[in-house]
Amino acid sequence: MIETDRLILRPLEDRDRAALRAHCDDPEVMRYLLPMADDAAFDAMLARHAKWHKDLGYTFWVMERRADGAVIGVCGLKPGAPDTPIENNVEIGWRLGRAWWGQGYAREAAQASLDWAWANLDVDEVVAITVEANSGSWGLMERLGMTRDPHNDFDHPLLAKGSPLRRHILYRIARPA
Repeated sequence: MIETDRLILRPLEDRDRAALRAHCDDPEVMRYLLPMADDAAFDAMLARHAKWHKDLGYTFWVMERRADGAVIGVCGLKPGAPDTPIENNVEIGWRLGRAWWGQGYAREAAQASLDWAWANLDVDEVVAITVEANSGSWGLMERLGMTRDPHNDFDHPLLAKGSPLRRHILYRIARPA
């Protein structure tokens, strides 16, 4: 568990399912992400998160607001996607319910996740990906000190050719000296 001034980042629990599903069912939240077509896809995502936590000690943790226990999204670390330039890297990412956008929660959680990575993982860098249209996400990457690596932008293999979400941009941050 990771605690910040306003958040608790923790592994997924059964009680989180409804709130996280509501976020994934919001077209604005999922606008730049892989679609969550049905309950089977949603359950598979939750199973991946649980497996990463069990096997690696990190995952996209649930973001719980300390003030009231609200589940506001996920943020954390995961293995980079297979068959992409980030396959052997640790990737940071986040997704928040729309009601919590613009309040600094994503940055707070992402910084705490990076701090956890540097303290607990033997990695030289952490990476992040998004689509170029997602200026909110890559803007946060830049505010975290991440740097764009345009030479390694790529077409995500999980998205169909012709999809406006297929092309991904890559950001990196090196371990602090």
